[in-house]
Amino acid sequence: MKTQRLTMAQALITFLTMQRVECDGNESPFFAGVWGIFGHGNLAGIGQALQQTPDFRFYLARNEQAMVHTATAYAKMKNRLSTFACTSSIGPGATNMITGAATATINRLPVLLLPGDIFARRNVAPVLQQLESSHTQDISVNDAFKPVSRYWDRINRPDQLPSALMEAMRVLTSRADTGAVTLALPQDVQAEAWDYPIELFEPRTWHISRPLADRTLLSRAVEWIRAAKKPFIIAGGGVIYSEAAKALARLVEQTGIAVGETMAGKGALPWDHQQNLGALGATGTPGANILAREADLVIAVGTRLSDFTTASKTAFQNADVRFININVAEFDAYKQAALPLVADARVTLDELRGALEGYRVGDDHASRISSFKDQWRAEVERLFNLRQEPPISQSEVIGIVNSFSRPKDVVVCAAGSLPGDLHKLWRTHDPKGYHLEYGNSCMGYEIAGGLGVKMADPAREVYVMVGDGSYLMMSSEIVTAIQEGIKINIILLNNYGFSSIGGLSQALGSGGFGTDYRTRRAESGQLDGATLEVDFATNAQSLGAHVIRAVTREDLERALEEARVEQRTTVIVIEVNKEVRVPGYESWWDVPVAEVSEIESVQRARESYDDAVKRERNFF
Repeated sequence: MKTQRLTMAQALITFLTMQRVECDGNESPFFAGVWGIFGHGNLAGIGQALQQTPDFRFYLARNEQAMVHTATAYAKMKNRLSTFACTSSIGPGATNMITGAATATINRLPVLLLPGDIFARRNVAPVLQQLESSHTQDISVNDAFKPVSRYWDRINRPDQLPSALMEAMRVLTSRADTGAVTLALPQDVQAEAWDYPIELFEPRTWHISRPLADRTLLSRAVEWIRAAKKPFIIAGGGVIYSEAAKALARLVEQTGIAVGETMAGKGALPWDHQQNLGALGATGTPGANILAREADLVIAVGTRLSDFTTASKTAFQNADVRFININVAEFDAYKQAALPLVADARVTLDELRGALEGYRVGDDHASRISSFKDQWRAEVERLFNLRQEPPISQSEVIGIVNSFSRPKDVVVCAAGSLPGDLHKLWRTHDPKGYHLEYGNSCMGYEIAGGLGVKMADPAREVYVMVGDGSYLMMSSEIVTAIQEGIKINIILLNNYGFSSIGGLSQALGSGGFGTDYRTRRAESGQLDGATLEVDFATNAQSLGAHVIRAVTREDLERALEEARVEQRTTVIVIEVNKEVRVPGYESWWDVPVAEVSEIESVQRARESYDDAVKRERNFF
């Protein structure tokens, strides 16, 4: 066997450069490079290996959590066919990546994490930043990655690396099991050499298959659909990842079945498609939620059926409702006691269409779908044109940005009140035009995620919509965007607090306690003093961005025009009135209210909660 003597870190980096994926005959590199921040735990190992491999690009981030978000957003934009590795030092550099790992895994998106670790040889312990334990020496902070990783390993000897790498790639390229993969790398082992078999470094292509559904179950699904009077389709993120948007359109155009979209599935159909009723669930539209409530058959395609989609198990109220789940993940396919079609979404939708020739929903049902679409179009126009005096409403800002953006442009968001409003209001034209991280709803994802989206498709204009709360948590990657010459547009909505959780607090009877940005008042001892003023424009400018201040609708329209021709990352700062909210429609979300309280408003909220929770259903 021919071998090549390399350090463990050199072998790892060399292996990554050789990995490719193939789907539908199209082959491409799987790794686009490595994000990292160097410290004593990875500088001499991974850092040295990257230095001598200049064709495998290294990107310097400002925050370890942020670089994982960037990799995750890139993978999402690439339909999980490409991603980055992320390297950190030990200790806080590593633990900073844990939130990013959870975000990737919850959203079923591949990212490879390479945290530095303590010494495998223990004679110098405790090393700087080592977490000591009195009951074992075989533990470090990197063990905290285990629950948020789809695969986890620690490379305690250089000869362990080959088997770990093969398992890592198996998981990263799996449509069903993908997520964060963590290989913890003791800093001494990174620098140790071993004679690696050269076969490890030959180009390797991982095939992405399109599995077919079980024939018996597929036939049964066809029978169920043909028997249904009020079928309803949920389009999840799997529709987009499997590039099944056209297949979905063909099926619903033939059958007349209405579609509701999850956060991840929004854009599966264009907003004006006749069968598309838009957002479903806790942040859904009236038409989608009413038809879901009445449906006698729900066909869930590529969704994990989270509580926002199912409105905490209250969305489907037909006593005879049945479910068909199309999903590559068996875990998701069996949810809601569904008929499980464990298969690729695109091929399965096409197979169903072929088997359903001649089937179509009744004229009355089709008429209701059309009526709901017309009513919702009028409601969106109303919300886009409230004509609030400054500060203007959030829905107006969304409408202005949406109207200004082009069909292939991308909106990026993650947390706060914006995702719910965007889910309802944003008019998508393209399957990749709506990029929301709402599996983990991670504050701070937005700017880093926007950077990843732009890197994945530089031809598209990217509009990052972010609230002041998320901006304050993580704005550092503006510097990275400037460093790399990558231009994104950031619309920063300032409402002086946490608008989403403030509204929820009010709904639960707590009056928005602790959610406004205010100074502490000596008399009360509470955060109920003067509004805390933050000059976001000056802050963003200090990070290198081109900055525009806007107050009115006209200001925002002019700012967007200016941003479009600007070459640098641009931040538009505008104040919005957080009390002018987009209402909820025909839905509910389960957030328990205190069962006993001295506060009268909380007592009233609990009474409403007790009534609402009775609508929750179990499916067996």
